[in-house]
Amino acid sequence: MKTTTLSQPLEPRIGCIASAMEIIGSKWTALLLRDLTTGPKRFGELEKSLKGISPRTLSQRLDDLEEHGIVTKQMFAEAPPRCEYSLTKKGEDLVPILKQMAVWGEKYYDTSV
Repeated sequence: MKTTTLSQPLEPRIGCIASAMEIIGSKWTALLLRDLTTGPKRFGELEKSLKGISPRTLSQRLDDLEEHGIVTKQMFAEAPPRCEYSLTKKGEDLVPILKQMAVWGEKYYDTSV
């Protein structure tokens, strides 16, 4: 097996990766962010696209992302009330990371698993 050594540390200071993982490392979070990269979504749209996620978990993930400034929630005064979630600038900064995860997944995706 080939190992790679980096001449520079991967993170500017210890704890940066751990800090990012606290925000985006929970189950479903990366897939939720993936779905929001195409534009604002309603709760039901996200629930439908994330097959298997419970409404409670989806709500928790959205609340966590909103608390960290990754996602914004916009309420519309309609009957029935409508609410949409979208990425903030901070959330959009995660898009290149998600794209790199997709590239890595494509490279090493194994259909036999």
